[in-house]
Amino acid sequence: MGASKSASFSTEHNEMATLFKALSHPARIAIVDYLLSVDSCICGDIVNELPLAQPTISQHLKELKNANIIKGNIEGTAICYCINPEIIQKIENHFSSITHQLKNKCC
Repeated sequence: MGASKSASFSTEHNEMATLFKALSHPARIAIVDYLLSVDSCICGDIVNELPLAQPTISQHLKELKNANIIKGNIEGTAICYCINPEIIQKIENHFSSITHQLKNKCC
């Protein structure tokens, strides 16, 4: 969506759209799942877990990091990634709001 159209929507709508777009690829979901299953991780670990090349993994990590879904810390020559709990809480709150509103609807 162009910048002129996204300005027509609330900040929350734009934030959620950015998050959902970043999570809209199965490889990124798999990366998030993997990061949740380990204490910390470097890109090489993820490459060993997923059937994708290292440059492809790096691109997916970049998308997740740009959306602030993951954080990365440089440790020597490696980057250790982890899930950003604040962003996951925002997503959870959004879906909780939807669930709450659905309880009062009939169709």
